[in-house]
Amino acid sequence: MISYKLQELDETVKQVFEKYKHYKVWLLNGDMGAGKTTFVNALCAYFEVNEPTSSPTFSIVNEYTSQKVGEIYHFDCYRIKDDFEALDIGVEDYLYSGNYCFIEWPEKIQNLLPDQCLEIEILVKDNYLRELVIREYGNGTI
Repeated sequence: MISYKLQELDETVKQVFEKYKHYKVWLLNGDMGAGKTTFVNALCAYFEVNEPTSSPTFSIVNEYTSQKVGEIYHFDCYRIKDDFEALDIGVEDYLYSGNYCFIEWPEKIQNLLPDQCLEIEILVKDNYLRELVIREYGNGTI
């Protein structure tokens, strides 16, 4: 478990990434408003993504380019109704591309997720404090 204050998010993201960077698929869990998108935005800032980052709530997937890590895919699966809808948007192509995939609401596509992934649960402790529960599945390489 990792606890951090919101003003420590950038340093926390750096530490988490450096420890778990061998995982290409990251599953982000937490209640609505816990900070899943904020966490991904901080990762993108660490990766020096030059374009604006935002929640892919309506687009389902946002694609970003980083000079540090290449292509990045950020999913918000909240609105996905079933596996067929996810397959229609090409989710498997993204997941097995070898690029970083950060997935909010991963339970919506659970049947399609690779065995090798990192799960990060963000728990809200108070308005300024968060806690990360990190679980590793497989060795991280697909």
